[in-house]
Amino acid sequence: MHSTTWKRPFQFNPGNFLQKLPSREILLEWSTPRGDILTHLRGSVQEVVLRYTKRMRFPLFVLAMGLSCAPLQLIAQQSATPAVSKTKVIVDTDIGDDIDDAFALALAMRSPELEILGITTGWGDTELRARLVQRFLKENGATDIPIAAGAPTKSTAVFSQARWAQDGPPFQKQLDAAEFLLQQARKMPGEITLVAIGPLTNIGSAIDRDAAAFKKLKRVVLMGGSIRRGYGDLGYAPDRGPQPEYNIYSDVAAAQKLFSSGVPIFMMPLDSTQLMLDEVKRNILFSVGTPMTNSLAALYYQWAERNRTPTPTLFDAMAVTYVIQPELCPAEPFHILIDAQGFTRSSPGAPNAAACLVSDSEKFFHFLLPRLMAPASVSISVHAAKP
Repeated sequence: MHSTTWKRPFQFNPGNFLQKLPSREILLEWSTPRGDILTHLRGSVQEVVLRYTKRMRFPLFVLAMGLSCAPLQLIAQQSATPAVSKTKVIVDTDIGDDIDDAFALALAMRSPELEILGITTGWGDTELRARLVQRFLKENGATDIPIAAGAPTKSTAVFSQARWAQDGPPFQKQLDAAEFLLQQARKMPGEITLVAIGPLTNIGSAIDRDAAAFKKLKRVVLMGGSIRRGYGDLGYAPDRGPQPEYNIYSDVAAAQKLFSSGVPIFMMPLDSTQLMLDEVKRNILFSVGTPMTNSLAALYYQWAERNRTPTPTLFDAMAVTYVIQPELCPAEPFHILIDAQGFTRSSPGAPNAAACLVSDSEKFFHFLLPRLMAPASVSISVHAAKP
């Protein structure tokens, strides 16, 4: 629920109003969502200037009486609006290698349906990844979100956005990623959605430490796996069939632990996540010039320079999208077995996961881009100018 805050309340006293009109003006200023204020003002009014003259004394008196009631009307309407519960999420990411993690994190931050409890970094140089997240949050006004780095691992992937991370302030590790996951699960059992968009090392570590506490998570929504389509199978040519997918084969043992944990799992595999951010969409997005789109543009250009390719695939953003609008990637039940090579094979047996095999790219980008381009907040002021 949005709250309406009056920065300078208008207190009406008829006697004082009539006595002091020649030297006073009415100053009204409030900050409220665009939709609400337009409803009350019945139009695109951004400034109201009320000046006193002898001929206006009575009309102005009546107008002031009406305006003095506006706070009560606004408060009454806002109080009547039912509170909408937010989905509590923790994002586990290997941000900094591919560019799609940054877009997924940006989408989570620009989605009012979500309450981000924390961000955990895994795989490779986890503290440099945490440093990148720290700068990303700071530049977009979200420094209150906790960051927890996991244990470092070996990684052959190129940390394409390392320079951007290193230009930010040093990261002081205070929280361990696996322990943070378990603490939050114990604190809010059955409430937390874990959005896993990197190799599953932090998850495997949490299960090893306390499988019962990990099971208190509401669900895990992950980008990972390949059921019927592999990399590059976009439907324009005959499919080559499933392949080991990076987030799974990077830590097969951790993935196997997750799929046998008993926690509800929702997979966004290669089948439905090969969503290409083409040049037209990039130009639309990066031309907006908000702190968020500027951050994404800087990270994108570092990624493009290191990878020698202009068009990113936003695999990970679909996992966040599913949490907010699951109808954009309908999932169906499967029994998934993970073999030693990292294949996620559909096998006979009771379902242990739901996977989305088909998505609509245009619907996805019509959902994603407006959110990424939107300002963090909208403020409209109504005030009286001084003579």
